[in-house]
Amino acid sequence: MIITKIKLICIAALLLIIPLVASAAPLDVRKITPPKLESIHLGQKILCHRPMRHGSPNMIVEQKDGKVIAHNYGHGGSGWTLGPGSASYVNNLLINFSGAADLKNDTPITIIGAGALGFFTAYDLVQRGFTNITIVAEKFDSLTSHNAGGLLAPVSMDNDPKMQKIIDQIGIDAYKFYASIAQKKHKHFKDGAVIVPTYFENREDSGLEPYVGKVMKPAKDVMLDFGNGTTRKMVSYDDGIFINTAKMMTGLRDYLDKKKIKFVQKKIHSFSDLNTMYIINCSGLGSGKLNKDGEMAAVQGHLIMLKDQNPQDLQYMILVYFNEGETQSGQKVKRSFYIFPKHLSNTGAKDIGVIGGTFIEGATPKTPNEKEFDILLEGAKKFYGIQ
Repeated sequence: MIITKIKLICIAALLLIIPLVASAAPLDVRKITPPKLESIHLGQKILCHRPMRHGSPNMIVEQKDGKVIAHNYGHGGSGWTLGPGSASYVNNLLINFSGAADLKNDTPITIIGAGALGFFTAYDLVQRGFTNITIVAEKFDSLTSHNAGGLLAPVSMDNDPKMQKIIDQIGIDAYKFYASIAQKKHKHFKDGAVIVPTYFENREDSGLEPYVGKVMKPAKDVMLDFGNGTTRKMVSYDDGIFINTAKMMTGLRDYLDKKKIKFVQKKIHSFSDLNTMYIINCSGLGSGKLNKDGEMAAVQGHLIMLKDQNPQDLQYMILVYFNEGETQSGQKVKRSFYIFPKHLSNTGAKDIGVIGGTFIEGATPKTPNEKEFDILLEGAKKFYGIQ
């Protein structure tokens, strides 16, 4: 009788345990075909220099030498991620600035810089009804904004914790902007952003957690299976956004042309070079000299375009961080691997995909650190388990 009771108790205990085990959701396994990384499938090698400002991006308005100058620069590798929101934020500061009481819709405004931030700033001003806008820049083509990968995530930037709430809100506003394009709901841009799964090693690396519950769904724990015996446990934001930077730059330029925005190719050495009272400085790295900002630093990045790929195999994004090291020039480098479905203008439909990336603060075109391209490629092959 005692033995029977013990058996019943054990069986009852097992019945309580089994549902708990069964309720644990199996890990979502996602099969991904690795990109072709043989030399014949490698295209253009791109070197870019991100404009990072130590402490935080400069997003303030000030009066200087009889002018009202709004600053919007120093976002590092997050210029595209924060661009639309940052433009709106700085323009709000300018319009509500105590020294801008005489600012009217037809008041001349000069924007310095023709990258993503300069274009978004002009676009936002047009939406507010401003009609007398000039963009002045040393050049308008082959900028870092054109070459950037296109991941929407606040990475590769320096940020004071005091600014974090503002940066988070700016990012959320930018996400809404791009999501409206991806969902074909934007009234001015029908192309330039798509929603794709975005994979990170953990939630902290993504920088996207402040967006969850507001504009994004929670990340999922997944297992990536590359079909060659290599698997990677990661987290996925299935509503991540890829920004086709080349298409967005073209789309913004076309829109601004239609709105009769003036474009002047000229290098600005001093704010006094401009006759207008109202200036918005989006000059990126140039702000180091132009605004005498000693906190500005160039962060070098290496990218390799892919070619002759299957476009359907590359509808996702990945970012993983590797170790720190030293370049051939003796500079400190933070190495990572990322892949995005980037496609350059005037290339074939199968010439899709870009792999990166390095973060080398202080490197310049005089220190290209070209060996990093080979290290990057080996890191990509190792990640995918490609022999």
